[in-house]
Amino acid sequence: MSGSAHFEPLIDRIYEAGLIPSLWPAVLGELSAAIGGNGGFLFGVRDGYTSAVNSVEYDQLMPVFLGEWSERDPNLPRAIALNHAGFVTDYDLLSEEEIATNDVYCNFYRKHGLGYRAGTIIPMPSGDSIAIVMPRHQDHGPVPREVVALLDGLRPHLARASLAANRIGFERARAQADALQVLGLPGAVLRGRGRVFAANGLFEALVPSLFQDRIERVTMTDVTADALLAEALGPRSLAGGRTVRSIPVAATADRVPMVLHVIPVRGDARDIFTQATALLVVTPVDRAVVPTAEVLQGLFDLTPAEARVARGIGQAVTIDALADATGVNRETVRSQLKAVLSKTGLSRQQELVSLLAGKAFRGG
Repeated sequence: MSGSAHFEPLIDRIYEAGLIPSLWPAVLGELSAAIGGNGGFLFGVRDGYTSAVNSVEYDQLMPVFLGEWSERDPNLPRAIALNHAGFVTDYDLLSEEEIATNDVYCNFYRKHGLGYRAGTIIPMPSGDSIAIVMPRHQDHGPVPREVVALLDGLRPHLARASLAANRIGFERARAQADALQVLGLPGAVLRGRGRVFAANGLFEALVPSLFQDRIERVTMTDVTADALLAEALGPRSLAGGRTVRSIPVAATADRVPMVLHVIPVRGDARDIFTQATALLVVTPVDRAVVPTAEVLQGLFDLTPAEARVARGIGQAVTIDALADATGVNRETVRSQLKAVLSKTGLSRQQELVSLLAGKAFRGG
C-alpha cells in the first residue's frame, strides 16, 4: 500500500494484539487515530453480533448497543450478503434515504457521534466471523474512499492477527481442558450456544453415554440433568455470568453419581475470537462415602450452613436433630434445605439423599 512505511509501527501493534488480546482496545484506538476516525470496534459475529471489544471511549456505550440496538442495525446483514473482501462504507450497504431515516442511525449512531462508519468482516476457520468497524462523526461527512483504501491495505494484517488470536484461543482452551485431566476431572470448553470447542480425554470417554455434541448444543442422556444444563447455557444465564451452576447427575449401574459445573467464560478479547462461552467440569461423587461439608460446599456452591445441612440429610439425620445440633430453629434448617435443593436443581429431599448415596433417582 502507498505510504506503508508510515503504518509500520501500527502494523507491528496489530500483530502484537494477535498474540496478546488485551491490547486490542488500544490498537483500535491507534487505528482510528491513524485514519482520522472516532474510535473503533471489534465484534464477534455468529448469527448477529455476539460480543465485542472497543477503544476505551466506548466502554459505557458498547453494552447499550449490544443490549438495545445491535439486532436492529441494518449494516451487518447487508455486509454479510455483500460478501466483499475489504472495507465497505454506509453507502455501500444502504441508500441515502435509509441512512437518513433508519431508527438506529437517527436515535443511536448520530446521538453518540457515530453517524458514518467503515467496516469489514473477516471469516474465522471455526465458522464465525470478526467484524471490525471504524466510526466517524457525522459532522465530518461519510468515510472518504482514500480512507477505505488505507484500511484495505491494513486488512490483511488485521485478518492474520485475528486468525492468530483464534488459534491461540483454541490452544488455550485445549490446555485448560487438559489441565483438568491432570486433576482427574472430565472437562470441556463450550462455544457459542453450547457446542464443544475443546475437550479432554476423560470428557470424551463420557461421549455418547452421558454427553452428546449436537448441532445446537451439547446435550445429556440424563433427562433431568439436561434440562438444567439447557437452562444454564441459556443466553440469560450466560449473560449474567456471575455464578457457577452446579448440576447433579444421577448414578446408573455403570456410572457413579456426578456433579456437572457450568462455569461462564468471562473477561478479555480472546473470547471474541474463540466465542468460548462456558467451561464444563465433571466431578465424580464417591458413592461409598457421603462427601464432607467442605466438599459439598465446593461441589454445589453452598454456604457453610447449607453444606452442613446437605451432609446431615445425606446421612439421614432428621431436621429436628440438625436444628438441635446447630442451635437454630427448625424453620431455619428447612430454609437452608430449600436453598440446597434449589442450588442442586433437585425438587425433593429424598433426591438429595439418593444423589449422595450414589443411587439413581426418578427422572434420572
